[in-house]
Amino acid sequence: MLTLTDALIRDSFVNASKGDAKRATLPDLDALDFERLDYLGWQDAKRPRLHYVSLELDGQVATLMLRGAENAPTKKMLCAWCEDIVDGVHAASFVAPLGGASGRRGNSVGTSVCADFRCSRNVRRAPSSFELRTEDPALLAYHQEQKIAGLRERSAAFVRAVANG
Repeated sequence: MLTLTDALIRDSFVNASKGDAKRATLPDLDALDFERLDYLGWQDAKRPRLHYVSLELDGQVATLMLRGAENAPTKKMLCAWCEDIVDGVHAASFVAPLGGASGRRGNSVGTSVCADFRCSRNVRRAPSSFELRTEDPALLAYHQEQKIAGLRERSAAFVRAVANG
């Protein structure tokens, strides 16, 4: 993932006004290892119902504003992005206003994503015995590459759907 800056994130919102982008509380970007992230997700510390996701899309950064419950109720369900349920992490439902005129009319789209946005870590963990029954390093590496590629494809598809309204 590209190394993100405050300015890069604030300029990349696809479904929020400039005012919303300016008011967004950003995480400590210096503390992050962007080499191991496929996207950056966080909860707004000042407005707990708002969550944000930034990712690389067609060589550019795209950032979404998501709405969720303040203390997002989580359920043992499949994350739509990393498709992981093994780690015991629960997913939460999030709603994203659509970009452009459609979003200004109140239209939105929803998804379920790991409540703590740990998808990048989930796709890099070693597979459980029922996921992959091998110790072949080449097969394990291939499995991980496929999981990472799937996460990137599914999260980018959601961002495209929001941006295109």
